Amino acid sequence: MSLLSPKKGAVHDAPQLPPHAAGPGGRGGGHRRVAAGLLEPRMLLSSLPEALRKLRPRTMVKNPVLFVVEVGGVLTTLSAVMHASVFAWVISGWLWLTVVFANLAEAVAEGRGRAQAVSLRRARTDTTARLLKLWRPYQQDFHHEVIPASELRPLDCVLVEAGEIIPGDGDVIGGVASVDESAITGESAPVIRAAASDHSGVTGGTRVLSDRLVVRITSRPGQTFLDRMIALVEGATRQKTPNEIALSMLLTSLTIIFVMVVVAIQPMASYAGAEQSTVVLVALLVTLIPTTIGALLSAIGIAGMDRLVQRNVLAMSGRAVEAAGDVSTLLLDKTGTITFGNRRAAAFLPLPGVDPLQLAQAAQVSSLADETPEGRSVVRLAKQEYGLDLPSEGALGQATFVPFSAQTRMSGVDMRWQDGTVTRVRKGAAASVAGWVTQSGGTVPDDAARTADAIAAAGGTPLLVALEDAYGIAVLGVVHLKDVVKPGIRERFADLRRMGIRTVMVTGDNPRTAAAIAAEAGVDDFLAEATPEDKLALIRREQEGGQLVAMTGDGTNDAPALAQADVGVAMNTGTSAAKEAGNMVDLDSNPTKLLEIVEVGKQLLITRGALTTFSIVNDVAKYFAIIPAMFAGAYPGLAALNIMGLHSARSAVVSAIIFNAVIIVALIPLALRGVRYTPSSAADLLRRNLLVYGAGGLVLPFVGIKLIDLTVVQFIPGLG
Repeated sequence: MSLLSPKKGAVHDAPQLPPHAAGPGGRGGGHRRVAAGLLEPRMLLSSLPEALRKLRPRTMVKNPVLFVVEVGGVLTTLSAVMHASVFAWVISGWLWLTVVFANLAEAVAEGRGRAQAVSLRRARTDTTARLLKLWRPYQQDFHHEVIPASELRPLDCVLVEAGEIIPGDGDVIGGVASVDESAITGESAPVIRAAASDHSGVTGGTRVLSDRLVVRITSRPGQTFLDRMIALVEGATRQKTPNEIALSMLLTSLTIIFVMVVVAIQPMASYAGAEQSTVVLVALLVTLIPTTIGALLSAIGIAGMDRLVQRNVLAMSGRAVEAAGDVSTLLLDKTGTITFGNRRAAAFLPLPGVDPLQLAQAAQVSSLADETPEGRSVVRLAKQEYGLDLPSEGALGQATFVPFSAQTRMSGVDMRWQDGTVTRVRKGAAASVAGWVTQSGGTVPDDAARTADAIAAAGGTPLLVALEDAYGIAVLGVVHLKDVVKPGIRERFADLRRMGIRTVMVTGDNPRTAAAIAAEAGVDDFLAEATPEDKLALIRREQEGGQLVAMTGDGTNDAPALAQADVGVAMNTGTSAAKEAGNMVDLDSNPTKLLEIVEVGKQLLITRGALTTFSIVNDVAKYFAIIPAMFAGAYPGLAALNIMGLHSARSAVVSAIIFNAVIIVALIPLALRGVRYTPSSAADLLRRNLLVYGAGGLVLPFVGIKLIDLTVVQFIPGLG
């Protein structure tokens, strides 16, 4: 039984998954196009007008710490006007600079978000759409009318051909095409979008590069994914997280306490014969309240979302970023997340006495009419394993192809040769092909049945390949289809485990298949035969136990779980329902991206804690600068507290206020970049926080204020 000799023909270019879905070894995590310089002069200058606009009291009152500084600036300015002195004007000027620098930190963070949005807006152009009047599967003639894309409504079907812009968000319901998504993801390599697959979601503003697609629109005008992306990266809708609110309440409480303390000082100072001016009292208040963290708090939160955008992840809220830092359980959908979206041909297993090349040839030609992803993977494997190109024209004789259908569960080809003989080849589900062989008078060898059973027992899918020619009918062998675990995913799960995160795979497969995939992927646990209700119940059980849960998924059946999870990461290649339900969207569709998301979340929390520690501790040094200066005249013994040896009372006050303003600018890069995170225990993180930022916050002001004091007495008259 010979089939045919390999012929040279066109190379079969089967659709490939986007390279960024291949895990760490691919292009995943390609970063965006914003300049990395955190304090570029152009960024500061462009953000300065916005920082000045934020001086409006209605805006400033939202940050009580800085509002107190602004009120102090007003009071010292009035005092300088009524009682003009160099000292009063210097203090007044630096208080205003303190407020501006604080606003500048927030404006720079927001400006980086707006810079991200510039490239996204380029993708939102005035496009037209080919609206189909009628759409049916296998339709060849497309009757359409051209309308503005703004007139499209949900459920409209549009035709998009090579070179055209996809006019709106939707799902592919017809065709397979290569799509350029660089305007959205920043990745230059195109991706494949196909109907009836896990990669059917498309985004308005992306461009079709080859073939054509029929897209069912799912978005309304002005509410597309691209519109939401632009709003998100601009930070316009960001709300404070619970931890931010708690910290703001702490800072507000400290501010109120120190306001009361400073107000109470004046009567005591008058009684002691050391009455202080309004300028000095305001300076004391500003140096005592935690202005540093109050100035940088908003910038830290905005920068956390921005760092996710840099990693091609869109967070719908700051709460989601913060929650990611405390995640302890991760649920992952198997298909399309841990494994590639469809089962793939992994091996040709010939029966005894059958040439492996002959089996590969038979599997290839019988799959030419199988347009399913599994069928295309058989053709691709024949090319990879044996170098088999597509047969050239005439190599199959007078061929009649038998397309794959859900009813027959087989595909094949009937080849009629010049001598009148016919060769028939079939490939498909084991039961279907076995039935075809039996009906044709043949038998299925026990070896074929045992091989098929072994593949099924291991969680795979066996496909029988059979051939009938003039010599009779026989089963040639078995094609092993299996879920292919994405490269590098096991190593990433090991990293998550080291971070204290438990991974759970959820799948609708039977327990045997689920166990095999779970072992190969290296997850900690799995939930088999899971319905959407089962996934939802599992998340709720974890949350009731006090755990924060993250979920990644791409299908409509994942939507309830994505909505319930504390961190719901939807794959960009997934369905619209999944992306709507999650509070994050991974533009690279790489499930292991959650490792980076968790790192950014932990980085946000650690950065906020580090700068809070620094801010509160450095107030101690400013206290030692100003208190001795205020009362040394009345109580000479307090001069012993002037451990920095500051030149005079006025130079000490001015130096402390200048340092208070300058340190905000110095810490803007740290707030935007974030404190570096390395996996370690909470105790180690606390110890490092205290040693680096606690000790640094105590020592740095002593050095900085002393250097400023040496400088100001040289250049500002009247401070000596």
